[in-house]
Amino acid sequence: MDKIDPRARWIFSFAFLLSATMFWNATFLFIFFILAIIWYYFGKTKWKETRHGWFLISIMLFSMIVINTIITGGGAGGVVPPGGHVIWPQKFTIPLVNWEINFGLTVERLWFSLCQLMRLGGISLIFLLIPYTMDSRAYGATFHGLGMPDNVAYTMELAIRFIPTLARDLSVTLDAQKARGYEIEKVKGGIFKKIARIAPLLVPVTMNAIIGSEDVANAMDLRCFGQAKRTWIYPLEYHWWDYALIGFSALMLVGSIVAAHILDLGGFWTPEWFMNLFA
Repeated sequence: MDKIDPRARWIFSFAFLLSATMFWNATFLFIFFILAIIWYYFGKTKWKETRHGWFLISIMLFSMIVINTIITGGGAGGVVPPGGHVIWPQKFTIPLVNWEINFGLTVERLWFSLCQLMRLGGISLIFLLIPYTMDSRAYGATFHGLGMPDNVAYTMELAIRFIPTLARDLSVTLDAQKARGYEIEKVKGGIFKKIARIAPLLVPVTMNAIIGSEDVANAMDLRCFGQAKRTWIYPLEYHWWDYALIGFSALMLVGSIVAAHILDLGGFWTPEWFMNLFA
């Protein structure tokens, strides 16, 4: 993965995103999902490196699939045909509070949740690799190489690098405060007391972020950034495998457009074997 030009990686990622979002057909989504797993495997990342990212993705998937699709059914609106084969009581009442819930889980909605899992899971596998396997200092040169103006390219680089930089500053500040006797594990009391107790962490990190942003802005102004064409310290060069990846991305995108909008193969449908499981 490190040998692939970052521009080719971004092109493939966006081509995958556009292609996958054209389909609700489980067959095509399964193909995209397998492709995403293969791509993620080549990233050679470890769980301890990506667990925080997967934690955030798990929250997103749970809210969109379990809550918004399976429980409320709102996420399936406009895709899953109304009605269907009910496999859960249409209505039930919560004891004690006597709340009546119109649930009515159908086979079609359950299959749609699986399609949604493959769709969102595949996209997550593709884009999660970028911050963990790409040099953050090369973002500006990458976006510039994709045709963006220097101002936009460097702005996007700073935006992407902000969270990792903030996390690094927080870690350094925490270690420094622990060396001075600060014990974060013993933060107890009410909400205001807890806020007051974590001030030795928040105040230095916030001030460093503000001062750092001012330093970057002043340095860019002194160098008349944006007034003329700039050069980048990280040169990018395409190799044959990069052209092969870009060609594959183009074929995937064109093929998806043809299959979804010309041949009309991207619509949602529930297979018969899945229906028979709940017969």
